[in-house]
Amino acid sequence: LFIDWFNFKIILGKNGVPVAENFRLEQSTIADTIQVGQVRVRTLYLSVDPYMRCRMNEDTGSDYLLPWQLSEVADGGGIGVVEESKQDNLVKGDFVTSFNWPWQTVAILDGSLLQKLDPQLVSGRLSYFLGAAGITGLTALLGIKEKGHVAVGANQTMVVSGAAGACGSLAGQIGRLEGCSRVVGIAGTDEKCSILVQEMGFDAAINYKKGDVAKQLRELCPGGVDVYFDNVGGDISDTVISQMNENSHIILCGQISQYNKDVPYPPPLPPDIEKIRKERNITRERFLVLNYMDKQEASVLQLCQWIQEGKLKVR
Repeated sequence: LFIDWFNFKIILGKNGVPVAENFRLEQSTIADTIQVGQVRVRTLYLSVDPYMRCRMNEDTGSDYLLPWQLSEVADGGGIGVVEESKQDNLVKGDFVTSFNWPWQTVAILDGSLLQKLDPQLVSGRLSYFLGAAGITGLTALLGIKEKGHVAVGANQTMVVSGAAGACGSLAGQIGRLEGCSRVVGIAGTDEKCSILVQEMGFDAAINYKKGDVAKQLRELCPGGVDVYFDNVGGDISDTVISQMNENSHIILCGQISQYNKDVPYPPPLPPDIEKIRKERNITRERFLVLNYMDKQEASVLQLCQWIQEGKLKVR
């Protein structure tokens, strides 16, 4: 084994809530030679995302996510640079990414499962491939295209919950780019709300921790809500759904307020809200971006173009 004193890995030590005590930092050893088809990579970026909370349960509650295993290295979206390659299409110095990147500084991976990245598409900002030009941006763009039914000239109002998050902040901007005439965000601090309006181009933003959210929504969305990009679920979503128009659409991106609860995904709505949804023919269909990977390449190019043109702001 090749011992690199600067090679570490992060291990899941205990299932439960995401606190430091449930993880361990351990020294990592890897083989000193690689096999045909393998590459040795050095990790540059890891993406830590809300869905990972589900992977800390013995049952993730999802049919497409596997739980992290106790005493095994954690994994998720990552980017690294190739240090040695025995995979035909990858050479030393290439930047690569994977949705199942191990949380360790150096790793030996199956080269066929890695995707090569072109840094020029993001003006050298490689981390964007884990955010605005990666799964996060794809979730926002494809969610709106596939489940939002946004149409130019239809005078639609979009509301985004969790609007200052990685996905929500992009979703509001993309809603506008795709044709929504009004975009309102919901976030948890005045600073976040200010950023949404002043930097991200939202028409307005509501601090849900202050004042009456339902009253503010009625004032800011006088024509009702046509598209709701839902990142949070719970009480906030119930409030938004109660003000949605007939034949409107919920983009079911996430339910972060429910992730520490033992409920199915998507969580059922309260009976009075479900009644409103049915009476008004509001769509609320599960959305999974991994089901649309045939549209990944074209969508990433669109996201990169918007970023380079300054139409999509990234923090």
